[in-house]
Amino acid sequence: MPDTTTTSQLTLTKTRIHAGVWEGMLMADGTGAVQPQIEVIHLDAPLPGAELKADGEMPNLWQLRVPIPAELLCEGVQTFTIRDARTGATLEHFTIVTGQPLEDDIRAELDLLRAELDMLKKAFRRHCLEVLGR
Repeated sequence: MPDTTTTSQLTLTKTRIHAGVWEGMLMADGTGAVQPQIEVIHLDAPLPGAELKADGEMPNLWQLRVPIPAELLCEGVQTFTIRDARTGATLEHFTIVTGQPLEDDIRAELDLLRAELDMLKKAFRRHCLEVLGR
C-alpha cells in the first residue's frame, strides 16, 4: 500500500523509486486547482530537478518525479523532504540508507538498553524491598 501524506490542500502519494528517481502522484482539493509549486530539500538545501507534470485526464492531478543525484548518496542515512513551496508544508519525505548496514549498530544499542533496563529493575526492586522492610 502506498504512503500517503495530506496537507489542507494537497495529497502526495508515493508510487515508486525507480532508476534513481522518486515518483509520486500529487492531487489538489477541488477541480480548478492551480499547479502547485514543489520544492525538495536535502540537508537544508533545495534539490534541483524535480519535475511536476499534469496528468492530462484530471485537472487537479500531477505526476511528480524527483531525481536523486548520485553525489548525495554517501555512507549513512540521507533524508529528502518534499514540500509545498507556497506554504512550506511537508507533503512527504523519503530516506535512503547506504553503506555499512545499521542493523549491527541498532542491535548493539538495543542490547545496551536492555542491560541498563535490567540494572534499573534490580535497583528498583532492591529499593522497594528496603522501603517495605522498614
